[in-house]
This record gives sequence, C-alpha cells and structure tokens, in this order.
Amino acid sequence: MLVLASASRARRRLLEQAGIPHQIQISGVDEEAFGSMPPLAMVEHLALAKARAVAQELQAGVSGQLGEQAEPIPVAPHGPVLGCDSLLEFEGEVFGKPRDSQEAISRWQRMAGGCGRLHTGHALVITADQNQCRQEVVTTLVWFAALNADQIEAYVATGEPLACAGGFALEGRGGMMVDRIEGCYSNVIGLSLPLLRRWLNASLAECKSG
Repeated sequence: MLVLASASRARRRLLEQAGIPHQIQISGVDEEAFGSMPPLAMVEHLALAKARAVAQELQAGVSGQLGEQAEPIPVAPHGPVLGCDSLLEFEGEVFGKPRDSQEAISRWQRMAGGCGRLHTGHALVITADQNQCRQEVVTTLVWFAALNADQIEAYVATGEPLACAGGFALEGRGGMMVDRIEGCYSNVIGLSLPLLRRWLNASLAECKSG
C-alpha cells in the first residue's frame, strides 16, 4: 500500500478520487532548512527528504497519524513512500504559503493578469532500505485572471489562500481566479497523478518480473 508522506488534505483527496489505496505518515522535515535553494532544487530535495524520513520511521516501526486527534495508522514498512513538495515561481520569486492576509493580498496584486510556474517535486522510495527511489519535478504553467482590488480582498478573506502554496487552490475558490493552465492539472493541486500512475505501474511490472 502506498504511504503518503504529507499532511496535505488536497493530496489525500487526489489519491482517494483516483482510487489509490494509501496511508498517511506525516514527516517532520524542517522545510525552512531548504529555503536558500533554487525553486526546482528546493522542491526536489524536500520531496526526497520527506519520503526518506517517513521510510526510516516505517522501517523503525513508527506508526503514522493524520493529526493530533487521529487514530494511529497501521505501519506498512514495505509499501512505497511518496513525498511531495509544491511551490509557485512567479517572476523569478518563490511563493510558498503566504504568512498572513496582507502578504496574500500583496502577492495577488502582482499575480493578477500574469503567469506563474507551479513546481511540484515528487519522490517515491520503493524499498525499505531506500536503495531504490524515483524522483521528478513536474511544472505546470498557470495564467491568473486580471482581478481588481475588491476581488482579491474578497478571495483572501475566505482564508483559502493562506493554506496553499502560491496562495490559491485550483480545486477550490481559486479555480475562479485562474484563466487557464498548461500542463498537468493535478500537479497544481499537489501531485501529478499521471506521473504517479507511471511510477506505480513500473514498480508493479518490476515486482512481477522479479
């Protein structure tokens, strides 16, 4: 069974909608430690760090939780572990989750009518000893609608932008703020399902041939 090394409910929903059986194990990786890296390197390294951290916990027999009140999730030490990390690159600047409403408004004032690059790093640790893993960064171009000040403030007031990399949720109210995308849709939400399908199919084929 796939283990998702993420607290993201959006990623969990993607897996549920795709019918992919999975468990949740939240990694304790310090994302701030990777802040000085270029965007592509940052998401690539963070995704791998999350996957490896959880793989080590599973190997040690540490069960995962979906939050403080959740019941422990049974350990699956031999399941592949998927780590992901997303950010928006706009005009050469990295936009992660806004710190507060003012930052979200300021960013949207810049983003409105422009185009950004949503990068998601993916890492799949295949074996318990971590000798086999796959890594890839998927990038989707996002064209934002030309919004006025009232529209921006109303969207930020919903609170949705504060929980999302780039300050918007394509699958939520933020979908109304986007004119079009070029590339993988689910990648903007948090992980590329087409990429994951290819990886899981390849892993299954390798198991059968082995």
